[in-house]
Amino acid sequence: MKELHLEGLKKVKSGKVREVFEVGNDLLLVATDRVSAFDVVLPDLVPGKGKILTQLSAFWFEQTRRLCPNHVLAVDWDEFPSSLAPFREELEGRSMLAKRCRPLPIECVVRGYLAGSGWKEYQETGSVCGVSLPKGLRESERLPEPIFTPATKAASGHDENIPFQRAAELVGSETAQRVRDSSLEIYRWASRHAGRRGIIVCDTKMEFGWQGSELLLIDELLTPDSSRFWPADRYQPGRPQPSFDKQFIRDYLETLDWDKTSPGPRLPQSVIDATSQLYQRAYQLLSGPPQPSCGDSEDRTTGQPA
Repeated sequence: MKELHLEGLKKVKSGKVREVFEVGNDLLLVATDRVSAFDVVLPDLVPGKGKILTQLSAFWFEQTRRLCPNHVLAVDWDEFPSSLAPFREELEGRSMLAKRCRPLPIECVVRGYLAGSGWKEYQETGSVCGVSLPKGLRESERLPEPIFTPATKAASGHDENIPFQRAAELVGSETAQRVRDSSLEIYRWASRHAGRRGIIVCDTKMEFGWQGSELLLIDELLTPDSSRFWPADRYQPGRPQPSFDKQFIRDYLETLDWDKTSPGPRLPQSVIDATSQLYQRAYQLLSGPPQPSCGDSEDRTTGQPA
């Protein structure tokens, strides 16, 4: 699925992965099978990816609703308006109806482990987004406590990590504190849930928006596109980790002579197939019952009560 057009529906936005349409006063969010890496949309699709992103987001939104209200109105096709019936083949399983919100101009990133841009920044400054960290931490090491490290939302190019003070300037001090507290609470809950299923949530990115006076969790939530998921049984600090997310694609791209600008390179079929399998496995583990080898009384990745 490249760019999606639905006759009679006004398109609001075409993002790297999602297409957004107006449906009355609400929005229709459609997750395509496109994949982006280093903020570049690659020319190849990962079959079924959009459905996994939608269904996993729906699972997390439902599970965390008691922690923070969200924008979801419907994910089940039977609850969609009849006006969308002609587009069932294109939409079913990969779309959700959501409340129209005014998104905050920041991304709310929570890191529980030292990886990616956080690891690079730590090596240079000993901190991440202005948060000072203990000396001597290794790559992929678990942090003493999860940290909130916001970023700007770039329409094109790379997002930029910013200190909390800058986030407060952009959205207001009270709002910044609210999204920080909610992001950390959701991350801690999700980490315990995932830990019982053999997955470490290294870090994740969330977004929030205003609907009138209500602040809602929006967009996607705890998917392989917005998070780093690591298999707990293979975790070993001091090196990069195997993952259930598109880090697999990033690692492949790092082996190429590519300057990380558009157009992106083609992916071998083996990389596409392996990525599809990783996404499916992550969904099965996270949305299914706890793994027999993982105790329910304690999160083995954090040591905290479940």
